[in-house]
Order: sequence, then structure tokens, then C-alpha cells
Amino acid sequence: MSDIFRFETPSESNGFLLWKATNLWQREINKILKKFDLTHTQFVVLASLYWLSSKTENITQVEIVNFTDIDKMMTSNVIRKLLEKKLLKRKEHKTDTRAKIINITEKGIETLKISVKEVEKFDATFFGQLNNVEFNKELLRLLNNYGG
Repeated sequence: MSDIFRFETPSESNGFLLWKATNLWQREINKILKKFDLTHTQFVVLASLYWLSSKTENITQVEIVNFTDIDKMMTSNVIRKLLEKKLLKRKEHKTDTRAKIINITEKGIETLKISVKEVEKFDATFFGQLNNVEFNKELLRLLNNYGG
């Protein structure tokens, strides 16, 4: 037993196992998304914007940041890349001169439709051995308890 760690082996550490599982999952998701010229973060921003847009109009960058919990500067960089790829478009906000409205383009919707199918297929395989209802419930509980 180490005088630093309370665990005999790293496989007893929830945090270490979660970190390894997250890295494995993200690595595999990135392989899938590479076919669509998307990073995982770009995919999350695109999918989140689509989701938010289905519930309300005039989505701003701040709303995307709040919804995804992605760093403000990172979100700005990702949106810029998605604009360059013509997957998003930006326009002036009608009432807030500092804000821009972000919209998903038809090309963005088409890219999202086909990439989501592959991501969801992989997720079903990767997480399929878990009880997804309980797993998701516990993840939400953790997020709610720690401000996520």
C-alpha cells in the first residue's frame, strides 16, 4: 500500500477509471467524426445548437456556452471554425448589439443528421453493457450535486 494513495491499485479509483473510460470513448468518437471533418467539440456545439434551436429561436453564443459548459473562448473558436465550414451562420441580434444569433445551415443539418446516426450507434455499443437509465440518472445526480 502506498503512503500517498488510499487505493491498492489504480483500478480501485473511480476517478481514474472514469478518466480512462472518457478518453477511450472520446478517442473512438473522434475517429467516427473525422469522416465528417468534425472534432468532438464541434459536433457537441453543432448538436447543441440544433437542440436549442428546436426549443426556441435566436440562440446566442452565451446560450451555447451555458448549455454545453464548454469554455467561452473554446466555444468562440469552435463556432468560428463551423462558420468557416459553412455549417453555421451568424447574424446580428435584434435587441442586443453585443450578441450575435447563431443558426445552423442546411449543410450543418445534413452533416449533423448523418454524424449523429453513427455517434448514437457507437454509443449504444459502448454503453450497451450498462443499465443506461440508472447510469444516466447517476451521472445527472453527480452533475446536479456539483454544479454541472
